[in-house]
Amino acid sequence: MSEDVTRPAAGSEPAGARDLGELNFFDPAHAAHPQPVFRALRARCPVGRLFPGGPLVLSRYADVHFALKHPEIFSSKMDAAQIGNKRPLIPLQLDPPEQTKYRRLLDPLFSRRRMLRLETDIRALVNRLIDGFVEAGECEFNEAFAIPYPCTVFLRLMGLPIEDLGLFRELKDAIIRPQAADPQKAQKIRAEAGDRIYAYFEGFLDERSRAPRDDLFSHLLSAEVDGQRLCRDEILDISFLLLLGGLDTVTASLGCSVAHLAQHPERRRRLVERPELVPSALEELLRWETPVVQVVRVLARDFEVGGVRLQQGENVTLVLGSADTDETQFPHAERVDFERGRNLHLAFGSGPHRCLGSHLARLELRVAIEELHRRIPVYAIKPGAAPRYSPAIREVLYLPLVFEAVGA
Repeated sequence: MSEDVTRPAAGSEPAGARDLGELNFFDPAHAAHPQPVFRALRARCPVGRLFPGGPLVLSRYADVHFALKHPEIFSSKMDAAQIGNKRPLIPLQLDPPEQTKYRRLLDPLFSRRRMLRLETDIRALVNRLIDGFVEAGECEFNEAFAIPYPCTVFLRLMGLPIEDLGLFRELKDAIIRPQAADPQKAQKIRAEAGDRIYAYFEGFLDERSRAPRDDLFSHLLSAEVDGQRLCRDEILDISFLLLLGGLDTVTASLGCSVAHLAQHPERRRRLVERPELVPSALEELLRWETPVVQVVRVLARDFEVGGVRLQQGENVTLVLGSADTDETQFPHAERVDFERGRNLHLAFGSGPHRCLGSHLARLELRVAIEELHRRIPVYAIKPGAAPRYSPAIREVLYLPLVFEAVGA
């Protein structure tokens, strides 16, 4: 989709969108293999509703990419309280130009060059974690590796106590996946967890103010935006967002990638035999197993997409997982190709809100896959067991592996 084929809407009611009925990619039955649902979504009605009265859904790559690149139309200024926060999370729930000044501050802290300096320590951490389970010949991959690994990296980077990891996981899960079917109860769980996150960072901010260290949190205390130090609320709102992002997405990506390789031994063997393919293979697995299935935007003005009139103030769901398997963007989209060229997937988003931690995530994923395949070149799903997937966030909740290890 481009500027010249989209036009402002006329009229007061959205038109042209159909309810998509059974095409529900949140159904647990579709969780392990959502790609056929995405294909049906694009074919049946690329601009539609998953249920009557629900938000509009965009599923084609061109439409999703356009929306991500144009925050002046598809705004990120959502309800500040929807994930337990009291104010907009910085910079996620801001739009340019206000958002831009914070990205100028934060982007250098997560630059590719700065993240690569962490590689030696990250590789050592990976091997220490592997040492903890390698002799057993089996493990539940999430608890043994996929959860503690990126969480430890993030906590060290921020300067947060490793011993508080259990608390952070509890709070993060309450925000992202509250255990409640009733929406009001779920929001109550999120709000309570949000209050605890703010309270924790309030105390930690006081501690670091008294005794700064060489960590990211201390850097925020001395950082300036437009010539002025960040205020207390700004630091809290940035920290809230970093906590959610730093403790979840890499775990999901790593679990899905290893589950895929465990179930496709010929692809696993290729990476063992040709480790130089790991970077491109990870980009392809991010495309195929896009962990953040969908993001929500709100219309800043009336607009038209694919002949459907969208109203100002209406929520629009952008289905990144569908966009990343769109055959009009990716030739042979349903083929997992570790040597795919020009892989412009949207797993990390696009435009002004492109994932702040994408360089760190890529580093963590690459080092993990390299070392796992060096130390454990042969692995598979435990006989008689099966991975269990989440239907909302693309993640493996349970991944039992058996393996043969070599070397140290």
